[in-house]
Amino acid sequence: MSSFHERIIGAAKLDIHIFEEVENDFSALGQAMIVVVLSSLAGSIGLLGRGGESFSIIAGTVANLVVWFLWAWITYLIGTRILPMPQTHADLGQLLRTTGFAAAPGILKIFGVLPIVGTPLLILVGFWMLAAFVLAVRQALDYTNTFRAVGVCLIGWIPYMAIVSILNRII
Repeated sequence: MSSFHERIIGAAKLDIHIFEEVENDFSALGQAMIVVVLSSLAGSIGLLGRGGESFSIIAGTVANLVVWFLWAWITYLIGTRILPMPQTHADLGQLLRTTGFAAAPGILKIFGVLPIVGTPLLILVGFWMLAAFVLAVRQALDYTNTFRAVGVCLIGWIPYMAIVSILNRII
């Protein structure tokens, strides 16, 4: 079994074995939550000087935890009820653990504060996190086809963005 920091690095490297490991480790939910919190904090710091300082770091972190849970739940429903494959046997905990670790590349958002390279880095990390999320979904839902995982993520993205926009108005 990998250590916590090995899991973070492995998830950032898009290592499917790490996603399989956390999917099957019931005790990894707390670790997944910590990864989401670290990614959120790094993102808040990375946005300093870009209008991010008016956004409460604590409120942003809580919002990210809520959105993570909701997107995992939406993904679970879509992946197990609408687009399951015959071998799909998943529960919400598996989606929470794998998608939580999919936030690992977001820890690099802390470097978004750097002049010149900050904005491109934030964009790159956003796409990197999306790729990790697709991989996490594919592994948690036992898909053999990445395109199906992409479809689940795209379908889930619509209610996810609606929720994010509502939270942005509230916070």
